[in-house]
Amino acid sequence: MKSQKNKNTLATVMLIVLFTILAILIIIPIYTIFLASFKPGGDLLQYGLNLGIDWSRMSLDNYVLLFTGQHEYWKWFTNSIVLTVVTVVSTLLVSAFVGYGFAAYEFKGKNALFVVVLLILSIPLEVVMLPLYKQMTSWGMMDSFVAIVLPFVAHASTIFFFRQYLLGLPKSLLEAGRIDGATEYGIFFRLIIPIMKPAFAAMAILNGMNAWNNYLWPLLVIRSSDKYTLTLGLNTLINPYGDNYSLLVVGSFFSIIPIFILFVCFQRYFIEGMTAGAVKE
Repeated sequence: MKSQKNKNTLATVMLIVLFTILAILIIIPIYTIFLASFKPGGDLLQYGLNLGIDWSRMSLDNYVLLFTGQHEYWKWFTNSIVLTVVTVVSTLLVSAFVGYGFAAYEFKGKNALFVVVLLILSIPLEVVMLPLYKQMTSWGMMDSFVAIVLPFVAHASTIFFFRQYLLGLPKSLLEAGRIDGATEYGIFFRLIIPIMKPAFAAMAILNGMNAWNNYLWPLLVIRSSDKYTLTLGLNTLINPYGDNYSLLVVGSFFSIIPIFILFVCFQRYFIEGMTAGAVKE
């Protein structure tokens, strides 16, 4: 009994140490960019990112530049916010429909279609970029926000997650809804969606992070500077003809805030949503 208690204590201590190390590894880069946001932009080029603090060189000049300077940062920021919201909402809705269909209904070719979903999970974006690019060009959608959002609305990993989450759904719930006279859409929106709140929260965070940090695909389809996302816009601050490290550093730090807010809003459901789909009754 005592030996088992000692083992449990040791395991707890090891977990605490492990997660402490992981937390430090995550916090250090954020802390480093936070410090850099108070330093002159030239220091990034001269000394790189570092943890050193020289109080004589620390100031709020970069933040003054961010909020009052002549630049397009807030245009890029707004574009990214709008695209992230639209992408997350549309992806969750479409993927929830598809995942619910796989979990709740029986139809011809169901297993074959689900195998296709699993195969898509194993294909990286780089493999399908050229066909997607040609498709967007043939549809006349280049240099538009639609071209950024549309190819990823039915997200394979989100569909898979929702399907796994709903596999334990009691069929009696659906039958009760039908007996009460609800349509199939009524059952989905009134009965299923409330049940899926933890799953929606988990996928909102993951899809929101992917949409916010998306760089390669917008780089291919967007041409106009007024339609740049934040990742594209920040990249243009460094070029062979000049640089703006001051705006780059403070803008990069400020770009973390929306994702942090997103996680804070949904974190209470995040763990529940990530674990519930792995348990099937």
